[in-house]
Amino acid sequence: MREPDRSFGKFLVLWSGELVSAIGSGLTAFGLGVYVFRLTGRVSASALVTLLAFAPSLVLSPVAGVLADRYDRRLLMVLGDGLSALGLGYILLCMFRGGALLWQVCAGVSISAVCSSLLEPAYKSTVTDLLTREQYAKASGLVQTAASAKFLISPILAGYLLAVSDIRLLLALDIGTFALTAAATLIVRRGLAPKSAGPQQRFLREFREGWTAVSGNRGILALVVLGSGLTFFLGVMQTLAGPMILSFADSSVLGTTLSLSASGMLVTGVIIGITSIKSAYRKVLSVSLFLAGIFMAAFGLRENIALIRLFGFLFFAMLPVANACLDYLLRSNIDNEVQGRAWGLIGLISQAGYVFAYGTMGVLADRVFTPLMANGGPLAAGVGRILGTGDSRGMGLLIVLSGLLLSVTAVGFYVSKPVASLEARRTPCIAA
Repeated sequence: MREPDRSFGKFLVLWSGELVSAIGSGLTAFGLGVYVFRLTGRVSASALVTLLAFAPSLVLSPVAGVLADRYDRRLLMVLGDGLSALGLGYILLCMFRGGALLWQVCAGVSISAVCSSLLEPAYKSTVTDLLTREQYAKASGLVQTAASAKFLISPILAGYLLAVSDIRLLLALDIGTFALTAAATLIVRRGLAPKSAGPQQRFLREFREGWTAVSGNRGILALVVLGSGLTFFLGVMQTLAGPMILSFADSSVLGTTLSLSASGMLVTGVIIGITSIKSAYRKVLSVSLFLAGIFMAAFGLRENIALIRLFGFLFFAMLPVANACLDYLLRSNIDNEVQGRAWGLIGLISQAGYVFAYGTMGVLADRVFTPLMANGGPLAAGVGRILGTGDSRGMGLLIVLSGLLLSVTAVGFYVSKPVASLEARRTPCIAA
């Protein structure tokens, strides 16, 4: 089989397409979050939409991983991105007919999520196809920068667009990004060798091979579990930050605040992309997670936009550092031949934290913590003296507690011997 054409330039073309796609997805996520919260007034309703937009893609990721190893990864990316527009088109149609109900929004985002499940394992595996092992850490920083666009560029742009139009414009722009991302993917595809189908194995056998690649090494499995914890804490922020701010500010302030906070990801993502992380991945990962927990706790302390923006910036600044270390340690210890199915299973396990956060935080905020921190509530005379009382303070308390737990998790991870062995070994995993 011909050696893949490894080219950082072609990676940049692919990355550019994913950047455009991330911005479009961020517009839709922001717009639907504001729309549903205003429609229902409940954090749990917004969390339900987020859960339905995420869970189908997560559950189907192992199947998508097998497909990424079996068929043309670039065509799978085009197919997944294109078909996901169908669900958004359904919501847009409902909007033009007078407004989408909650169940219609849920149905549309679920359809979009099912179709887009083809994308992630194929994309991660294509990155491996395009790069040498020495370029992984540098590329990881850029990948995180593109992913941060949905938090950095999209909210402030969506806030402005909502001031002059409505959510229908955001949905239409997201649907329109397909042409650009498909073009970038097809350009990259022309320079790569055709995917060799090889012997057609049963899906369950390929699942087992992917599971063996993950579970056969205790260090890799520990990293994946840590990734699940990290996505849980990020899911807490995604679920509660918007409704917390909307409780005392408008959508324009929310969009600006989320964008300024997420600019921390841009800053450190670009720094990593230029300089890369050279060594001590476990130590850097632990320190970045510990600091992220402290900044997350500070984010929920007060109804003060300046402080929220500052600590939001610092929290998001830690994420590319942690993700780059996680990505390097995983990618450099998994054989390229099984990376598609391995990444599918890694995505299923590590991102389960999002599902748990989306499924629980909204309900806890609405039914437990908001009543506890209301004016005259059971905690008003105690914790309320520190955090304040009112509609946003229950969500603030949840964020504070989650941040402290993240810092404790970082300390526990640093003493993990199986993960330390991964960094000590760092064996090459690219097929000759």
